[in-house]
Amino acid sequence: MRRFSKFIFWSMAAALLPAAAWAEGGGADASFGYAIGAGIAVGMAGLGCGIGQGLTAGNTTAGIARNPGAAGSMFTNFILGMVLIESISIYGLVIAILLWLKIP
Repeated sequence: MRRFSKFIFWSMAAALLPAAAWAEGGGADASFGYAIGAGIAVGMAGLGCGIGQGLTAGNTTAGIARNPGAAGSMFTNFILGMVLIESISIYGLVIAILLWLKIP
């Protein structure tokens, strides 16, 4: 966990370093921040939803393998869960589009 937190810290530092260098120019160019925000919104939404969908599909498959008679009710809950997970990724996409439209 410690290596992962160091990786995240240095990745964010490398991503935000050019913004600190451009801050001295006087006129603030906010398009860089909007572009980074849009990329992070889509990336984090996609990452979280991908992990959630993988766990949901894996656990549903394991549950059906253990009890094939309950496949109908598990499948219904599986589809409902997938729809809710996908809605979160769509929210991330909407936020990214709203940030992208603010770029001049």
